[in-house]
Amino acid sequence: MDIRLSHPVPPANALLPDPEGSGTTLAAQSRHYATVARAIAYLRATARQQPTLEQLAAAVHLSPFHLQRLFSEWAGVSPKRFLQYLTKEHARRELARAADVLTVAAEVGLSSGSRLHDLMISCEALTPGEIKSGCAGLSIGHGFAPSPFGPALVAWSGRGICHLAFCSGDEPARQAELAGLWPQATLRRDDAGAAAVLARVFPAGTAAAPLHLLLRGTNFQIKVWEALLRCPPGRVLSYGELACRIGAPKAARAVGSALAANTIGFLIPCHRVIRDSGEVSHYRWGSERKLAMLGWEAALAECGEAD
Repeated sequence: MDIRLSHPVPPANALLPDPEGSGTTLAAQSRHYATVARAIAYLRATARQQPTLEQLAAAVHLSPFHLQRLFSEWAGVSPKRFLQYLTKEHARRELARAADVLTVAAEVGLSSGSRLHDLMISCEALTPGEIKSGCAGLSIGHGFAPSPFGPALVAWSGRGICHLAFCSGDEPARQAELAGLWPQATLRRDDAGAAAVLARVFPAGTAAAPLHLLLRGTNFQIKVWEALLRCPPGRVLSYGELACRIGAPKAARAVGSALAANTIGFLIPCHRVIRDSGEVSHYRWGSERKLAMLGWEAALAECGEAD
């Protein structure tokens, strides 16, 4: 499955091992926070100069190796990715003020408009021009159509599926939610097109072909979603297990928040995550639908093994 993803915001409650291997004492955690806070302050102050890892490490009196490890374990992202976030947020503000692309590129410390374009596509799944216009001119098809789990609202652009929500007699609310996520885009109602898209998501009797998804999220959300995509159909894992898979074993609650932010149901399979106790837990589109998805996938998996 091809995915176009984005950035950042680290888990606020991630706890990390001491880089020298001395454990996870409160004193070590406090010391790590102070170091990471100094690093973040330096990145904020020097983002326009796009400092290297070596320069950042020297500023906080650590080797590049230890800083990379400590920062990544505490923040959930590398210093480079965090710097991309700062640069991207600065660029968003400048573009919103109607500055031209070349001026914004120079303002945020990038050498060309093409580098700004690549950064915004990577972090926001939108071009600088689309961000500058508030997504005005971006055309998004959408519509309601049947799915194996009831009526669904699906939306797509030329870059892929950007929304998939299941309905329970609340179609107007689902459509309002989509409009709120893409306020300046042109939304085209196309129920026949939606049926064709859902036929690719849920093909009859065959495996689904690779689909392009257009996603926007924080760095931490992306790590959670990417790890979740590696969980095969018919299997489940707990919030704690998913947190361990992304290298943040103390961040189970933040993992839950990342799953709650998912707006592409089924394709980003948050229905495969259960509580550590084995309870099914809450699901954005209803716990009964979550159970139905798990049973449906388990049955398909069993059929595949029997074949």
